[in-house]
Amino acid sequence: NKAMERADVVLLVIDASDGITEQDQHIGGYVLDANKSVVIVVNKWDAVAKETMTQHEFEQELAEKFNFLPDPPAVFISALTGQRIHEVLEVANQVFEGRHFRIPTSELNRLIRDSYQKHTPPIRGTRRLKIMYASQVATAPPLILFHVNDPKLVHFTYKRFLENQIRLEYPFPGTPLRMSFRSRSGMDE
Repeated sequence: NKAMERADVVLLVIDASDGITEQDQHIGGYVLDANKSVVIVVNKWDAVAKETMTQHEFEQELAEKFNFLPDPPAVFISALTGQRIHEVLEVANQVFEGRHFRIPTSELNRLIRDSYQKHTPPIRGTRRLKIMYASQVATAPPLILFHVNDPKLVHFTYKRFLENQIRLEYPFPGTPLRMSFRSRSGMDE
C-alpha cells in the first residue's frame, strides 16, 4: 500500500492461469481510490492453453471485470520466458506521459463547445447547465475545472458524457480524469 502511495503508475499483475480474482479487483479498487494510473500486466500467458482462451477473450474479460478503471492498457507477458517483458516499461511510460499531459485550454474549450452542441444538458426544473469555459488546472492525475452557471445542474450522466468526449480525443489511458464544476461566484460542487 505504501508503494502504491509513492507510485504514479501502478502495475497490476494478474496470474493468467488463475484468471481474474476478486483480490485482483479489490487491488484495482485501491488503485482507483488512490487516483493512480494503472497498467494491467497479465503474467504466465504462455501457460494458458490457447484453445481455452484467446488474448481477445481475456481482454474482454478484463474490460468487464475492471469496468470501474479508466481504460487500463493490458500487457500479456511471461516472466519465465521473458516474452514481451520489455513492453511493460514502454506501456507504463506511455501511461506516465498521459498522466502528465496538459490539454491546451483553447483545444479543451473547442472540444467542450462541440460536445455541448452535440448533446445539450437536460433542463433541471426551469434551468439548464451552461458551461462558460473549462481549463485543465492540474496533472498527475489530470483535473479539469469547468466554470458553469450552477454546479447543482451537473448531472452525473452529463459529467460522464463530458469525460467520454474528452477521452475520445485525449485518451489518458489507465489514468483517472478528475472533473470539478465551479460557479461564477467561485463555490465548488
